Amino acid sequence: MSTPPRIAIVGAGPGGLTLARILHVHGIRATVYERERHALERPQGGTLDLHAESGQYALAQARLGEAFRRIARYEDQGTRVLDRDGRVLFEDADPTDGDRPEVDRTALRDMLLGSLPADAVRWGHAVESASPRDDLTWDLHFDDGSVANHDLVVGADGTWSRVRPLLSSYRPEYIGLTFIEFGIDDIDRSHPALATLVGAGKVDIVGEGRLIVAQRNANSHVRGYAIFRVPMDWVERRFDMSSPASFRDALVAEFAGWSEDVLELIRAGNDRLVARPLFALPVGHRWVHRRGLTLLGDAAHAMSPFGGEGVNTAMRDAAELAARLVGTLDWDDAVAAFENDMFERVVEAARGAAEGAAMQGSHDALALTLDHLRSVLGEVGAW
Repeated sequence: MSTPPRIAIVGAGPGGLTLARILHVHGIRATVYERERHALERPQGGTLDLHAESGQYALAQARLGEAFRRIARYEDQGTRVLDRDGRVLFEDADPTDGDRPEVDRTALRDMLLGSLPADAVRWGHAVESASPRDDLTWDLHFDDGSVANHDLVVGADGTWSRVRPLLSSYRPEYIGLTFIEFGIDDIDRSHPALATLVGAGKVDIVGEGRLIVAQRNANSHVRGYAIFRVPMDWVERRFDMSSPASFRDALVAEFAGWSEDVLELIRAGNDRLVARPLFALPVGHRWVHRRGLTLLGDAAHAMSPFGGEGVNTAMRDAAELAARLVGTLDWDDAVAAFENDMFERVVEAARGAAEGAAMQGSHDALALTLDHLRSVLGEVGAW
């Protein structure tokens, strides 16, 4: 067997950390470089549902299945669909009956970090660029002026990857949707009526040209999104973002005519409102293999969140790349084989995410949403 390559993983998200963990299980060291200075520097985002064939599969390969089950929320798998008047059009008959449990991003990241050696992640190392050497290795250049040399660099650094331009000229494009994120703290105690409206999982409230999604996180927190099909600069032109109170009032006004019970979701939110325009790479994005470089997750195939495939495909990417590298006689051929497999494997998920995004904000979005749920869930829900 050949000597394992010196592996750099750029980005300490779920995909990068899963790859590092599976390699560690098999005695292969990888160094993870992360621009954040420590694990708690910024919020990691909302809840994730991990699918059996991808996210959970990867954690099994990482020997973290039991650890995951201790932090997973099987009770929060429910889906409700309401119209703008607050009428329930669909609700899961049993929100606990499924195998896509929720887990908070922070909890998942903490579990993965805790499974790695203490020195596996180099915090505060923002990659500025990478350059090849004559010996076919790569130098990573960091924002503090330091340089690290590796045989294989894995870009797991998200939608705006610094590694991707070395392999592909494609840039993520705005898909026409902007989320305005808000949060409700301690919802079960402070807002019991809203807790009932959200239910055990998430609620989609669908109207003409816009929608509101609210989803349970751990610790009785709900993260919500007001979703609009608008130009990318619409939010900054439309709202006074310097004043949370003004921002919130104006956001409520965008849903004039909707049920007051529904609008209370926005009114009850805390002062942290954030605009999040959505970007994606083309379905079927691929590149010509280049020795010593590869991508996984959003760096390789950024897609919309509709369908919940992003983190799942990233973690499955990690499991497949690790499987190719473990015990190989030629790690470069192994990476090329991984890429060819990934290009084909993610097309269905990326296409589904694109189709899910396309129906959002349309005037027949409610009918399309219900048709989709009927096709996916069949008799599981109550109509």
